[in-house]
Amino acid sequence: MKYLHTMVRVSDLDASLDFYCNKLGLREVSRRDNEQGRFTLVFLAAEGDEDAQIELTWNWDPESYGEGRNFGHLAYRVENIYELCAELQSQGVTINRPPRDGRMAFIRSPDNISIELLQAGDPLPAQEPWLSMPNTGKW
Repeated sequence: MKYLHTMVRVSDLDASLDFYCNKLGLREVSRRDNEQGRFTLVFLAAEGDEDAQIELTWNWDPESYGEGRNFGHLAYRVENIYELCAELQSQGVTINRPPRDGRMAFIRSPDNISIELLQAGDPLPAQEPWLSMPNTGKW
């Protein structure tokens, strides 16, 4: 058995691609438009990790998606959690669970998909402003 991808439905493909690609740093691997089914599938992956993909499913007809906490979250290992969180924050992304421990943070996509960011290797030494930053919303 081999892991292929995780699918999440998105309500605004452009906003989702901006978040996942321009802010989080994933890249588009492939895209499929299905005119008969009226949907677009966009597959994304982290550079060098193309086997672990996320599938963004955008249904062309407007639809409201509830937030399914039973989904859980996506998780990505990152090289420097502080630098990435600072970069995301500078681009308007809310850090819902700051990396106070130098190891773990949570953010959310435009469709409220919870995303866990985990520091590669050992946790980084605790530092401000993250150490004293409170949680925001839920993650």
